[in-house]
Amino acid sequence: MMDLEYIKRNKKTVDKWISDYFNRINETTSLYKAIEYGVKNGGKRLRPYFLVYLSKILNIPLSSYKQLALAIEFIHCYSLIHDDLPSMDNDDYRRGKITVHKKYNESTAILAGNSLYGMAIELILDKKVHKDPDIRLKILKILLSYSGGKGLMEGQFNDLYYENRNISIEKILLTYELKTSKLFELSTMLPFILKEEKNSYIKDAQTFGRNFGIIYQIADDFSDSDKTFKESGKVPGKDKKKGKRTLVSKIGRDKALDLCYELANEATKGKYIFGEKKYTFKKIIFNIIDNIKIK
Repeated sequence: MMDLEYIKRNKKTVDKWISDYFNRINETTSLYKAIEYGVKNGGKRLRPYFLVYLSKILNIPLSSYKQLALAIEFIHCYSLIHDDLPSMDNDDYRRGKITVHKKYNESTAILAGNSLYGMAIELILDKKVHKDPDIRLKILKILLSYSGGKGLMEGQFNDLYYENRNISIEKILLTYELKTSKLFELSTMLPFILKEEKNSYIKDAQTFGRNFGIIYQIADDFSDSDKTFKESGKVPGKDKKKGKRTLVSKIGRDKALDLCYELANEATKGKYIFGEKKYTFKKIIFNIIDNIKIK
């Protein structure tokens, strides 16, 4: 979807951080093998990219943003491990490889996901994130809120609950916002919060993360019908067969693309950092839309 060199470079960096993290733990139990497999089985590391890139712009120390980048990626990977379970989306493949519960077993996959959530909390509470414990606690509270029952978890619930139901456009977009956007919002907001920037900048960051996440999910909806297993790493057409309620199926391809452009403009037009040409945010958000395969 996004063949951009700077994202690839960041992926290599984050992949090394992940390897270093597990090398320090040096655990060889079946549970830890499953945890490591669930984190290392691919992915663009796009959420850490936003956090790392923004942190560099804001001159945040590496020791600080490295912890947050790992924490957000661990939360993301935990959510994918659980999302693939038989009781949820029942997927056999993730990123072209067999899912954690298929390689190990269902109970191990559940425990691996739970463990990653705990690891993310440990990373955030580390003094490397910020010397002020109140700042670390503030970040942790936001992460727990955005990834919990009023955020990511509610989005996952809605995604399953709304299968084969006739729901409104508003409910579909809310599900996308909760399920997909929340972690992108964290990735874009946390550097500003860590730097104690003014609220208007944090709001711009939240808007970008929210809109980017919705566009990203709409692009995934297109991918489900347009791309092969080799291209997407998952079985094509599976969402449609399961009765997933997508924006594309609700309003059609052309209107869905129009909405993507509206959201991209809202997220970047006149926005501090996110709308400036010397940074890559505007290029990235429009690149996703431009690379959607039109049939």
